[in-house]
Order: sequence, then structure tokens, then C-alpha cells
Amino acid sequence: MPETRADDTNAAAKGPDESVEGSGAGSKHGIQEKTSPDSKRLKTDDGKTQKTIEETISSEPKEKPRAKKEEEDNTRGNGEQSAEEETGTAEEPGAREDEVPSSILEKGVIYFFFRGRVGIDEPSNVNEIQRSFMVLRPLNPGAKLGEGTIEDAANLRLIAVPKKVFPRSGKDRWIAFVEKKDASLKELKDEFLSSSEYETKTMGTRHTNAATPAAEGIYAITTTGRESHLAYMITLPSELGEVQTELGLKQKGSFILSTRNPAYDAPRNVALPEGPAYSKEVQDEFASRRWAPTQPHHLNYVNTQFLLIGESSGIESATEPQKEDEKEGKEKPEEELEKLEDEDTHRMEKLREGDSAAIFADLGALATDYPKLPTTF
Repeated sequence: MPETRADDTNAAAKGPDESVEGSGAGSKHGIQEKTSPDSKRLKTDDGKTQKTIEETISSEPKEKPRAKKEEEDNTRGNGEQSAEEETGTAEEPGAREDEVPSSILEKGVIYFFFRGRVGIDEPSNVNEIQRSFMVLRPLNPGAKLGEGTIEDAANLRLIAVPKKVFPRSGKDRWIAFVEKKDASLKELKDEFLSSSEYETKTMGTRHTNAATPAAEGIYAITTTGRESHLAYMITLPSELGEVQTELGLKQKGSFILSTRNPAYDAPRNVALPEGPAYSKEVQDEFASRRWAPTQPHHLNYVNTQFLLIGESSGIESATEPQKEDEKEGKEKPEEELEKLEDEDTHRMEKLREGDSAAIFADLGALATDYPKLPTTF
């Protein structure tokens, strides 16, 4: 029976007693929360180093991590300019400032990655994937994209999805969290993209595989009043393959986003050792609610947890025009996304030959140091 928009809406509206996907693949867990937030104390920002997803939710106790392998020769043998030497010139702030609708709370470039299970460098099927990730790279709200790379504004967010795949419909609803915020390109390379080794008490030396790119495109966090959405359009690869389809990605897709109030206990099996250190102003936005429509500034806190709910209708609901924007003659949200996607397509085509080379060049890295973007297993 085909999924309907009603399925997605009902999923978003389900209360805390309904099931939500946790960190275990294919398992569903009931949300068990306290009835009052009074007993929970919010932690303050103490300047601790941000933890990786392996340090945060792995069941294995770790000892001292080994130093990362030094980056190898950083220049291309064919004489091409290295990624680190390129100057970010693509973003043109304010070029469409008067056209962008108010329902677009944030827009930018999005990268999808996955990492193979321990000991598996090249997954041969989706079951050999450990978990998936999104990297959000916000742009100026009124910006357009020209040619070249985007300047490193040290504003990258690494979103960890403790699942093998992304949600496809309203029946798929599980929790993601912010692993890193305000990350620079160097930090992303050193602490996420690259492979590494670490010591455990029970298993000895373990190897973390390098992250594999699955897709690149543009995104917008939108509001329809009642809900927040993350809508995206994929630029690379130009045609989705088996890998992208199995991961649950679409050429045009979206998720409903709902941020968890850290004053209440987390759903079973997805609790993090530490919660987000929200400011009083942000915490007050929740009032007594356990969940609230996600705002972009929620994602500027490490360990923010939010529901990621699939939408079978694609981007239709996420880009629904708002009456006030129509009265002011603003663009429709989908039109702004299409313009940004078209600009990104031209930008990436000229950046490098090959999807992998273009993606890693945009992230200030050399594709030869990392796995290629696959379309088939």
C-alpha cells in the first residue's frame, strides 16, 4: 500500500509514548520519559573537547587513541592546484536577499557520508554499513553560488545518524544528533573524514574506516508553522545509483525535524552521556514540551538530539508557500531551492572532473586520500 502524506503527519504528531527508532538497526524502542523536567539539571558549557560518535555511543570502553596517520603528500602529481591552495569565491552573500521567502530559515550545501563496519573498508551491501552522516554547510540567507569553492567559515555541522540508512516515510522515525558544530575544514578532515586507529580494553587495536561520500547537494531548513523540515536536492551524483537508493536518498527529498527537550529523559537506548548545553533562552523555547519544531540555532549545540522523520511526499510539504510571502511577492521555497541547486550543479561541474574529486575539493581535501563516491555496491 503506498505511503501517504497522512502517514508522515501522523508520525510527526505521535506523542512520546509511540515508538521511535534507536541506535540498533531495524529495532524500535518505546519512548520512556519522566513526567516532569524539574529533576533534570542542564549542563553548562565547560569547554570540553567535542566527542566523536564512536566515543559517545560505542559500547566498548576506550583507552588512549593512537595518533592519526600523518597526511601524505598534499599535492597532485599531474600539476593540479591542491585543494588547500584554492580560494573560496563561490558564495555571493546578499545577491538574492529580497527574494528568499521567510519560510526558509536556513539554506546551504549538504554532504551525505557513510562509514563501513569495523574491518570493512568497502561495504558490499547496506548491511555492512556502520552508520550514516550528514554535513551541513550553512550559507548567507540571501546568497547565490558562483564558481569555485566555498570559503571556510568554520561553520560546518556534523550530524550523526546512528542508522545504516536515512528515513524514507513517516513510518521511519529515529533520532540523530549533532556531533560537531562550528567545525573547520581541517577539523572535519582530521576528526571525521580520515581513518584512524584506537585502543580498547577488550578488543585491542581497532580501526575506524575513512568516511565514504554518498552524495552532495543543497538544503534548506524550512517551517510551515506547525513543523520544521530539512529539504534537499542532490547535485552529485547526477543520477542516483544503487548505493544512494539503498541509503534512502532521493533526488529531491525531505525530513521532518523535531528537537528533543533535554530536560526530560531520552528515549531508551539513545541517551547520550551529556546533553546539549543550551542557553536559558533556547531552553525556554521548549516550555513544558518534550519535543519542539527544530530551529537552525538548535543545531549549533553539540549533542542536540532531534527526530528525523521521513516524508514520502518528497519536498512538497517542506516547500509549501506561506501566505505572507506570497503577498510580498517572494519566491516560492521550491523555486529558491531549484535556483541554488542549478548554481551548485554548474559550480561542481567546473570544480573538478569526477564526483569524488569535486566533493573533496569543496571540503579542502584530496580525493586520492579517501574512498570514491560509489553508485553500486
